[in-house]
Amino acid sequence: MGAFDFTHALLRSPARSVTGGLRAGNHAGPAFEDVSREHETYAAALGQLGMVVEILPPLEAYPDSIFVEDPALVFGEGAVLLNPGAPSRAGEVAEIAPELEARFERVLRLSTGFVDGGDVLTTPDEVLIGLSARTDRTGAEALVDALATLGRKGRIVATPPGVLHFKTGCGMIDEETVAVIGALDDPEVFGSLRRIVIPADEVAGANLLRVRDSVLIGETFPRTRELVERHGVKTIALPVSEIGKIDAGLSCMSLRWQVQ
Repeated sequence: MGAFDFTHALLRSPARSVTGGLRAGNHAGPAFEDVSREHETYAAALGQLGMVVEILPPLEAYPDSIFVEDPALVFGEGAVLLNPGAPSRAGEVAEIAPELEARFERVLRLSTGFVDGGDVLTTPDEVLIGLSARTDRTGAEALVDALATLGRKGRIVATPPGVLHFKTGCGMIDEETVAVIGALDDPEVFGSLRRIVIPADEVAGANLLRVRDSVLIGETFPRTRELVERHGVKTIALPVSEIGKIDAGLSCMSLRWQVQ
């Protein structure tokens, strides 16, 4: 199976408290109904691509719990429970732990430090861990050790200043190509991967998601979508404007893995 041939996805329904989710700046949060609609469209798209989609119930105590990728990392070989850097999200780990333990034979725990899943990009050859305001070096080094236990290679890199998460600024298009914002157009970060630079006026479009033969991308980023399609990859445009109001995008709303 290819790197993006996911068979399963785990999501969590948004809580009504999602309107108070974390965000930079003083702008208004999203409407609950609008977030729900975008989440339902996202889940439907994953299902239409042939994945088994499971949706966990909402957690009102945790406004950002819709973003299941931040407290955990999953692979076919097992899962790693992380430790989100925002104090308001720390309790999400205990909530998702039993769900992962029911689905994976091996569930590891981050031994120390902080890591948000939004700072972790899985490539075919290695797992990149971006240091950020939410992911510190202690946590990143602990994650490298956990990944080694699962037979995966981890490498610590830097997230550009002003970029919330590493994957806010990049996303895999295929097994050899990554879409990046200009500030991440760096061969030292991505090694041998080919880099495609997102248009400067669509930088939020960098948080795209490759699933099977398609790239999911925000519908308000037409130039980025054209760039990906020109590369020979089919795209599926999805609404993410409300999710974007709480500094999130497509990759963080699901945990995805392969079952052979």
